[in-house]
Amino acid sequence: MPSLSRLILAHLWTAFAAFGGAIILGLWQMWVRSPFAAPLSSSENYFISVTAHGSAMGYVLTTFFIMGFGYFVAETALKRPVPFPQLAWAAFYAGIAGVVLVVATVISGQATVLFTFYPPLTASPWFYVGLVLVVASSWVWCVLMLVAMGQWKRENPGKSVPLAMFATAANAVLWLWTTIGVAAEIVFVVLPAAFGVTDTVDVGLTRTLFSWTLHAIVYFWLLPAYIAFYTMAPQKAGGRLYSDTMARISFVSFLIYGLPVGLHHLFMDPHPPSGFKTVQMVFTVLVAVPTLLTVFTVCASMETAGRLRGGQGLLGWVGALPWKEPMVLATGLSFSMLWFGGFGGLINMSYGMNAMIHNTSWVTAHFHMIFGGSVVIMYFAIAYEIWPKLTGRKTPSVALQRVQLWSWAIGMMILSLPWHVLGLFGQWRRVAQFDYSDPNIAWWSPWMAASLLGGAILVVSAALFICNIARFHIDDKKLQAETEPMRYAVSLHPGTAAPAALNGFSLWNVLVLVLMTAAYAVPIAHSFVVKPPQAQVHRVNGQ
Repeated sequence: MPSLSRLILAHLWTAFAAFGGAIILGLWQMWVRSPFAAPLSSSENYFISVTAHGSAMGYVLTTFFIMGFGYFVAETALKRPVPFPQLAWAAFYAGIAGVVLVVATVISGQATVLFTFYPPLTASPWFYVGLVLVVASSWVWCVLMLVAMGQWKRENPGKSVPLAMFATAANAVLWLWTTIGVAAEIVFVVLPAAFGVTDTVDVGLTRTLFSWTLHAIVYFWLLPAYIAFYTMAPQKAGGRLYSDTMARISFVSFLIYGLPVGLHHLFMDPHPPSGFKTVQMVFTVLVAVPTLLTVFTVCASMETAGRLRGGQGLLGWVGALPWKEPMVLATGLSFSMLWFGGFGGLINMSYGMNAMIHNTSWVTAHFHMIFGGSVVIMYFAIAYEIWPKLTGRKTPSVALQRVQLWSWAIGMMILSLPWHVLGLFGQWRRVAQFDYSDPNIAWWSPWMAASLLGGAILVVSAALFICNIARFHIDDKKLQAETEPMRYAVSLHPGTAAPAALNGFSLWNVLVLVLMTAAYAVPIAHSFVVKPPQAQVHRVNGQ
């Protein structure tokens, strides 16, 4: 059991407490947009809810889960204590203080700006200060992960950093790069506007800076799922990782392909030069590389496990896999949703086709399928895998864990597939209510009712998940002791040292610097050279 179990559990329970509140808000939002009358329905309440839902899911659930999981990996993969635990606790409390500020401003109606940073609409400055505290706490985590890896490398010269830790450190590096854009936007533009120091903003510049963060943040959320794909799922399936080298290349690819592509979110904006939009489209296509590598490597690893279990013929290995294992089941379900969500992403990243679905429900569907579907279901599976190690108790009911995973996948498909359909027909997003008496949109009604059903299934699944992990604490005296140490998948060719370039990040940081300069130097400089008109700041005051 990790020596930092209390710290890890504090992070994970914070993450899932935010998740529990956010999922209820999400169901209410679907109710408001459905053809059925919802209680407390108003546009103001709707946007308060959306801001709370998005902030809880996008910033609190993800950041605290990733930090907690990172501490777990650092201690169990490196088999040494995490450095400076007091600093880790200080960062946790700073993050909690940030969450309190965010919640207070959102509930008071002073932050109905969704979870994006798009001036001239500006929230209370304390909303941004709260988010800065959450991000700052995550920077401390990043430093601790890199220090832990560096200490291990000094103690084990010539050896490969364990893959789970290499991937965790890659995520720390990615996050440090990712937050530069939004940090610059908040410090130099948003906070001065929110505090009343300035009354105008350069909208094009702020959106460009936020785009720096907007897409790369998805990979920060995604990488824990990929860590589970590579280091947990093959082991639980009874096999081995097909290629440690391929896995490391995949994680490095997220740095060099995933960071400089945010401007594709601004295809319809007038600010970025058209030539750079085309460059961004090409860059964004390359994001498929680490995903394709992962699909191949993980499927090959699972095939190895299935054939070791007696699977015969072309696809006999699939049926031979231990689908009763929650980690294996979650991986299969996550890959299924990744296929649907990835296809939607191909439309989003295409300069021409993006115009068809821009600001429609298609975008919302894609986001929910990738994050809410493929990523969050792996958060569940990771929690089920590590909770026994953290509490020292065996799992109360694997069957209930499987029910929860199936219900989450089914609910997410029912929720988001109608949005894909309606998005193709132009259903707009960021709108609180629809007038279904309008004959032009009346036919949306059954599709939205189906989405509401999907949201209800997700709430039930979320409640079951909370119950499943709570039972480790409530029923701890009735449960058998967990004595198995944490095991990560072993490569088919163990003992082979990774190349120096795949055992650290110096080379890749230099390459990222070059790529980020190529992607953003001209669009950012454009604001200072052309000096476009400034927009008047509109401050949300809760009235």
